Amino acid sequence: MKNFIITLIFFSTITVFAQNSNVGLKGGYNLAAVSFDGENETGQRHSFHIGFYAESFLNQSIALQPELIYSQQGYEIQDGNGTFTQKLNYLNLPLMLKAYPSSNLFLEAGPQIGLAISHKEEFDSNFNLFDTSQEFEPSSFDWGINFGGGLKTNTGISLGVRYHLGLGDIYDEGKPQNRVWHFYLGFDF
Repeated sequence: MKNFIITLIFFSTITVFAQNSNVGLKGGYNLAAVSFDGENETGQRHSFHIGFYAESFLNQSIALQPELIYSQQGYEIQDGNGTFTQKLNYLNLPLMLKAYPSSNLFLEAGPQIGLAISHKEEFDSNFNLFDTSQEFEPSSFDWGINFGGGLKTNTGISLGVRYHLGLGDIYDEGKPQNRVWHFYLGFDF
């Protein structure tokens, strides 16, 4: 409850002090993977994300957009016989700086912190790359940077793509970091 109140105050403060503000709902499709040691990337987990945003215009072409997003992430590893899927679910707080080079086109970049709220491993019965009785306990905190772009209509509907480059290690071994493509649709209230 405390986190909800802090988040509500944060969104309210941004909205009150901005010249022009929009609050909305966004959601979409994720292609999530993990990079190990900064080199090898796993197979992708197909999933979704959904949440709220508050876009506050600082002037006609620059906006600040904090978000609260539930995001299903993780990865897949396949051997010749089976599949291992690591399902990692996060509550993410991106803070995006958006630039509008034209009235409907935007570019965005900014930091993100995330809290892992659940995880689950699924093994195909034929998977044998490593011990399937082992449970992988992820770090509860994730962080990184986002960048992307999209289009926003005059009626407040936005269509965008964003890439999350995770910089925090998911596990203690192998330096695994999140890599997530977000394809989304947003609606101003």
